[in-house]
Parts: sequence; structure tokens; C-alpha cells
Amino acid sequence: MSWLYEPELGPHDLDETDVRIRPNPKGNKPRTKKRPDHKSAPLGMVLGVDLGRYRVLLDDEPRMVNATLAKEMRKAGAAVGDRVALAGDTSETEGTLARIVRIEPRSSLLRRSADDSDQVERVIVANATQMMVVLSIANPEPRTRLVDRYLAAAFDAGLKPILCITKTDLADPTDFLANFAGLSIPVVLNRSDDPSLVKLTELLRGQTTVIVGHSGVGKSTLVNALVPSAARATGHVNAVTGRGRQTSTSVRAIAFDGGWIIDTPGIRSFGLGHIKPENLLRSFEDLYRVIEKCPRDCSHAADSPDCGLDDAIAAGTLGESGAARVDSLRRLMTSLDSKHEN
Repeated sequence: MSWLYEPELGPHDLDETDVRIRPNPKGNKPRTKKRPDHKSAPLGMVLGVDLGRYRVLLDDEPRMVNATLAKEMRKAGAAVGDRVALAGDTSETEGTLARIVRIEPRSSLLRRSADDSDQVERVIVANATQMMVVLSIANPEPRTRLVDRYLAAAFDAGLKPILCITKTDLADPTDFLANFAGLSIPVVLNRSDDPSLVKLTELLRGQTTVIVGHSGVGKSTLVNALVPSAARATGHVNAVTGRGRQTSTSVRAIAFDGGWIIDTPGIRSFGLGHIKPENLLRSFEDLYRVIEKCPRDCSHAADSPDCGLDDAIAAGTLGESGAARVDSLRRLMTSLDSKHEN
């Protein structure tokens, strides 16, 4: 005798046509790895970056749009000077953001690291053609070894260097410039009380020039003299510490005479952890002519036998600043060698 209750089935008890199927939470379209190529996306140039928002000047029409990085671009990032492709809302409607979906090939890339042992590169600017190193001959005083670092970074990035010495009404720059007498670098002397911009304008015309230098040397003052509408904030030098107060807090590209001036915040240190040793040697143009004649296995270090640099110092062919130049090069080489060893 069975105690299992089996109810009698009705004509619709096995019909499941009215059962509600739960929709796919991620959408009904199948996932695909194929992404839009954005071939016809409008192009523009990044003129500034602020808190993850990019100010982009469109190529086809003279207006600015705000943009953010598309998800697939966040790892690569974009820099001032980059030419980028945009998708999404490129109108000027308040509160809207376009998306940067592609970075066009770069002709140059200026980078630095926090120090020579840092493996992380920090991109300063893309697609520049020149680097203008701005120094004040006094208040604050110039640092030759910082200039050597700037020049090494410029050579590594393929940029033409320019030296601009400001505040020459306060001191004579002759002795300082003797350190770089063997280099084929244009030099511009500028007075704080009467800036002469004729030669500087000729050098910057039609070029994309990134301006670098220590805080307080007068970069923003110089930019304002060249482009009065730029309205870059200026500061003063602390009378106690001798250091300038940083007034420019972001990189910004400013249109100038058929080209661009890219103003950067004041930098007190410039790490060269990303630079190849051979490019470092080539940046010391006056010494490289001697290095080329060294034995093939010469390391050019202070303890290297038969190094042509030591012979040139002894012979006096490098001038009065030769020993200091060689010492600066060897210090940088030692710093980069320790980075590679780690």
C-alpha cells in the first residue's frame, strides 16, 4: 500500500510558456573584443591638464573642449603637447566631457624621474622641438650641474637646447657661461629691468618650446613679457632661503608667433633614471669629442686607465672649466650606473 500522494495533473500543469526568463544583466548582445577604431574622430592638441581634465584645442575649428581619458587610455595617459582623437560630446555645453580615445604618434617626449634611481618616468611634455633652460645669474644663483641634467634630458628627447640667463642687471654672467663655452647652444641674456625679447622671439618663432627652470628664476615673468595675455602668476624669492616660490602649478601650452610656448612649474631636481648612458655622454658635447678617441673598453670613470678626459685636463685643452665639466659628467655616470646595478 503506497502512502505517496500523487495529485492528478491538469492539461496546463506541464506548460512552461508563461515562465518569465530573467534577462542577461550585462545586456543581450554578446561580448566582443573588437573595439571602435575611431578613424574619423576629431583631432586636437592638449594645451593643459588639471585634476584629470584635459583642455583640448580642436584642429578643425578654433575652440576648446574639455575631455577625460577613455577607460582604455588611462594607463598610457596623455601629456600637454599630445595630439589626441576625441569621441563623445565635443560641444561646449557646460558639464559635458569628451573622451580621449587615441594619442597620435609622438615626435618627441620629454621625461624626468624623481631621482636617478627611480624607475618611474614622469612625462613633462610631448611633441616639443626645443627646450629653453631659464636661469637667473643671481637671486637665486644658477647651478651648473642642474643645467647639465637639463641638457642631458633635452638630448635624450631630441630637443634643441637654449640657455636664457635672466637678471643680468644684478651680476655679470661671464664666469658662469664659461662652463658651457664649448657647447654650440644659443644663449640669450635678459635684464629684469629691461627685457630684450628680439633675439628670443627669433629663436622661439614657429617652434614648440618647453620652458624649464628653478623656481624664482623668472620663467613666468618672461612668458608674460612674450605673451601678455598669458597672465601667468609671478612670485618673489625668499630673502632668507634664497629660494623662489613656485607660482606655476601646472604645465600649460600658450600660442606664440606660429608656434607654442609650454610653461612648466619650477623644478628643483631633475632625475635622469630613464636616460641611457650613451645619450648622457653625447649631451656633453664638448667632452664627447675627446671621449670618441678613448680606447674601446674605456669606461670614462675617474679610475679608468688611459682615459682621454684625464689627458685633456692635464693638457689644458678643455679650458678653465674642463675639470669641473668632467667631474659633473662622472658624477652623473656614477649615479646612473648605481641605478642599473639595482
